[in-house]
Amino acid sequence: MYGIVNKAIEDLVTENFGFPAWESVKKQSGIELDFFVSNESYDDSVTYKLAMAASEVLKMPLEQVLIAFGEFWVLKTGKEKYGSLMEAGGNNLREFLTNLPNFHTRVSLIYPNLSPPEFKVTDSTEKSLHLHYFSHRPGLQEFVRGLLQGLGKMYNESIFIELIASRDNGSDHEVFRVSW
Repeated sequence: MYGIVNKAIEDLVTENFGFPAWESVKKQSGIELDFFVSNESYDDSVTYKLAMAASEVLKMPLEQVLIAFGEFWVLKTGKEKYGSLMEAGGNNLREFLTNLPNFHTRVSLIYPNLSPPEFKVTDSTEKSLHLHYFSHRPGLQEFVRGLLQGLGKMYNESIFIELIASRDNGSDHEVFRVSW
């Protein structure tokens, strides 16, 4: 993953728990880098180690860390780093989610070696849709849940998210039913 992802984990921890907590996360993870370069590619294991270490240091279940990170990504990192791209995603939650399959195509222009997940929208109604999440990276469905929660907050929508299919239960991808 790109350094911007790891830097966002650092920002999440330092802004919510302080710099000493981040130092503990780095030490626990075994990552011996002083900083992350946003447009440099890092092995996925770095990100996974940071998330696991944050879970241990902050005494939070990993799922909670991933959800918090997803929300932070939308509300802080996304707005700061991709402001115009986020705004171009749609005028409301439904439009943004409907346009989400094209989002990473635009981000790939910034990060040419990006290996993003894919999204597909089905069963779309005025108040709900099914969001299909395809990724070669395992275990990040709660991060996606956090992204969705962050988007709900961004658009001031009260949303309900239900994981209706998962690789953990034999599916080849995750499917979220998102209602608002």
